[in-house]
Amino acid sequence: MMTKRRLISLLASCIALSGLTATVTHGQALLKDGDVLALCGDSITEQKQYTVFIEDYLRMCQPLKVDVMQFGWGGESSSGFLNRMKWDVLWFKPTIATTCYGMNDGGYKPIDDATRQKYRDLTAEIVKAFQSAGARVVVGSPGAVDPNTFRRGPEAEVYNHTLAALRDEARAVAASNESTFADVHEPLRQVTDAAKLKYGPGYHVCGPDGYHPAANGHLVMAYAFLKALGMNGEIGTINVDLSAGTSTASEGHSIAKMEGGSVTIESTRYPFCFTGDPKSPNATSGIIEFFPFNQDLNRLVLRVTGPAQNYKITWGTTVREYSIEQLKGGINLAADFIPNPFNDRFVEVEKKIREKQGFETKYGKGLVHAIGDARPQLGDDPALDAVMQSVRTRHTEFTRAVTEVVQPVTHTLVIEPVTP
Repeated sequence: MMTKRRLISLLASCIALSGLTATVTHGQALLKDGDVLALCGDSITEQKQYTVFIEDYLRMCQPLKVDVMQFGWGGESSSGFLNRMKWDVLWFKPTIATTCYGMNDGGYKPIDDATRQKYRDLTAEIVKAFQSAGARVVVGSPGAVDPNTFRRGPEAEVYNHTLAALRDEARAVAASNESTFADVHEPLRQVTDAAKLKYGPGYHVCGPDGYHPAANGHLVMAYAFLKALGMNGEIGTINVDLSAGTSTASEGHSIAKMEGGSVTIESTRYPFCFTGDPKSPNATSGIIEFFPFNQDLNRLVLRVTGPAQNYKITWGTTVREYSIEQLKGGINLAADFIPNPFNDRFVEVEKKIREKQGFETKYGKGLVHAIGDARPQLGDDPALDAVMQSVRTRHTEFTRAVTEVVQPVTHTLVIEPVTP
């Protein structure tokens, strides 16, 4: 049974979450065409989930010519990454990097001054190493642990206090080193509390083990990093004037034809798509109501003017009804239509991204790391660089396979008046 204290905590978190939604602002985009983005972290990064969601977004939703590579390593702390980053990461010449450390740095114990200081010093050294190599840095905080499933170390409330303290240190390092900060911890905690109010205490956001999230928690993490990267969320706008029989679309979308209230569009920008049983932590469809992913990052807007008072909108297999006032103001198709006509292609592209990132993990932790480890003994051997270049070439081939499957999607909106 939920205690009165816990209920008050959950309600307070929901209020805080609504405040987060209201105060979100869009920053200047940090990414630009030609960037090499390195996604770095511990086993949570190595899960290849939030990193896949980030790459999904950059390939399909707001497409950029950005080379994405993930460098997750299970069990790693900041010190481990600092020791391996020269050859494992910097050799690939990233121009921008995200970090997500702290879960293991906290030692699964209550916070103390020594832990704070060590984490802060190591994080600062990582940032400076990236900057010295010419890369901008997004310093990510550690995540959070689930109050119901976390069983490692102290109680979840105690370890979340530790992680919050390390989050504050990461923020301070970013501020003092002219870097960007991504707060992963607080959104995970707020969303966890809000989701448990609806789905019950067994619905975990930070994973069945309490700290390795399932798909739901990784979507929250991706949101935090994409916001920090300055993505503005504009997927597109479609305007339909039923009285005049005309329609227009913004960049990334073109009107193929319009017949009455049926508008066919060809789109090269996809909305982010959600899948799975909403009640499952392994799905992304049920978590999105608890944080402003669609509002901030996923806006595919339909605006309609016409003579009727109410209209039925059919898009793919989903049908919704709206008043003309709602349609004049604009509705977010990405949020209201789940699933939608982009889902199948989105899943197909994501499969290719997972294959690519799987290669990066296997050969990054294996061959690439072994070569770096061998360099002190073998010296500046050109044969080592040749093998590294082969890995980079294969990565490029995987990237090409991803981009080739990102094809325009043709879809139709059917707009019909609802008779009284």
